[in-house]
Amino acid sequence: MAVASKGLPTLLYARDTGKAELMQAERVNERYLPGLVFPASLKVTADLKSAIEASKFILVVVPSHTFREVLTQLSPYLRPSQLIAWATKGIESGSGRLLSEVAADLLPEGMPLAAISGPTFASELARGLPTAIAVSGTSHEHCALWSDLLHTPTFRIYESSDFVALQLGGSVKNVIAIAAGLSDGLGYGANARTALITRGLAEMVRLGVALGATELGFMGLSGLGDLVLTCTDNQSRNRRFGFMLGQGISAEEALSKIGQVVEGYGMTREVWRLAERKDVRMPICRELYGVLYEGHSGKEAAHALLGRALTSE
Repeated sequence: MAVASKGLPTLLYARDTGKAELMQAERVNERYLPGLVFPASLKVTADLKSAIEASKFILVVVPSHTFREVLTQLSPYLRPSQLIAWATKGIESGSGRLLSEVAADLLPEGMPLAAISGPTFASELARGLPTAIAVSGTSHEHCALWSDLLHTPTFRIYESSDFVALQLGGSVKNVIAIAAGLSDGLGYGANARTALITRGLAEMVRLGVALGATELGFMGLSGLGDLVLTCTDNQSRNRRFGFMLGQGISAEEALSKIGQVVEGYGMTREVWRLAERKDVRMPICRELYGVLYEGHSGKEAAHALLGRALTSE
């Protein structure tokens, strides 16, 4: 919608033919963005082949667990002149690999890669409210083209030089957001929430450095910025999910109530496994893993965190 608002011909691919036809006819995504009318130059299609073949820029925005599948589906239609990026946040389920590694395996050799990430709630961006994100990738020239394409009077894009940090920040922040929501659901207050955000950032940085990122790479929009947004606003599905857990609702029921993908649920398992492989201390992620996958209660997790041996910041 941001790109189409500039009058540029834009295709939105949706895999469900019925939903694609409905959005094209009604000019609105009534389920997720009710009342927000599509710009005239935005068309909706369920034909992946025609969408890829008609496009110069291709932006992939799918849940992380479908990222490999979608790239596999579209890669046969790609041409060397096309530019591809993704706004998917996460690491690959099972392997714990960054999505840039997955993309490098599946896309034509030498094709430049880029990812965009940052503190963005879709409804605010679609309404034209001021929003800023970051882009990073394998080529400065490639990132500059994406920045220029996406930029609008209310949508600003900053280039980041740390491709690893940009991708990892968007993955770990969802885990910490569940923990922050869980804390609030338990009634632990603003002090506890702020401590979780701050120490969650420290865990994010430790894991990132182990993977080759820089500490500074997490101090921008795709690290600290996205972490604060996701942990503090109820538009965040991950925060809402954690809050329900804190109120005693089961994970299965909470997921059902939200009715959309909660990236942090599966990402908690992947981040913890990756931390174990890299021998990185991530106590918040470890305790949340216990809550989601080992039957621990939220209060048990909080007591375990508070009862840890004292250490320096």
